[in-house]
Amino acid sequence: MAESKEKFPEVQGGGSLILAWQIKNKPVLVVGGGEVAAGRILNLLNADALVTVVCPAEGLNPEVRHRVAHKQVTHIDRKFEPSDLENLPSPDTSASPLGPPAMVLTAVDDPAASTQIWKLCKAARIPANIADVPPECDFYFGSVHRDGPLQIMVSTNGKGPRLAASIRKFIGQALPVGVGDAIERVGLLRAKLRELSPDIEDGPNRMRWMIRVSDRYSWNEMSDLTDEDMDNLLSYYKPKKVPDIDVLKAMRGGGMSAEDIDVFDGSFGFAI
Repeated sequence: MAESKEKFPEVQGGGSLILAWQIKNKPVLVVGGGEVAAGRILNLLNADALVTVVCPAEGLNPEVRHRVAHKQVTHIDRKFEPSDLENLPSPDTSASPLGPPAMVLTAVDDPAASTQIWKLCKAARIPANIADVPPECDFYFGSVHRDGPLQIMVSTNGKGPRLAASIRKFIGQALPVGVGDAIERVGLLRAKLRELSPDIEDGPNRMRWMIRVSDRYSWNEMSDLTDEDMDNLLSYYKPKKVPDIDVLKAMRGGGMSAEDIDVFDGSFGFAI
């Protein structure tokens, strides 16, 4: 077979497959209650997971105690037992157990016990993360920048967590102010557009129009869009146009309608 003359990306081995793991309302087991466990628990709660912490009460640090006291997590006051991988209790004591955990995180100062938990997880085919032991991790926690719906993760694949934090801080400081607000407004606009044009076959048209909207307005203009602005903007969807931001502002309060304004949006270029 003749070799293709096309150029394709070179494979760079040694990386991780970075994914956004949807763990909402899924049971997760955390073994340990110290400082590292507290950080893991916060990450899980931010992702709306159902967290169970197995740790003797005297081993809980102040932050984890706070989570337990405010019923943000379910606490089992003892050391880990293999049966914990079979059925986790529901936060609602009157409800049925949650079943086996979707993932397990250990953060205890006992390497032998951690390795044993990892082996049990492997046998049960449950993804596990053993704190500070990269070879015994099915996944890593990176350093995350968070601004509302925006999440940016920096991973060094377990080689330099402190460096990952520095890089994450650098990226966060370089981002424009209001990025999270802009994304929230874009998400709301997309939801409104799906209501306006709900047919599945119209998906490509919706995507193309949203790309043009995202390219047309700055972050600040996006974050400043009012609900009225969005409704006025959506009136340009069927004509496949995207007005200038000043046009949307002129339409506020019913001052003008889309029919009153002849919008040139650069779609066809111009001639001199």
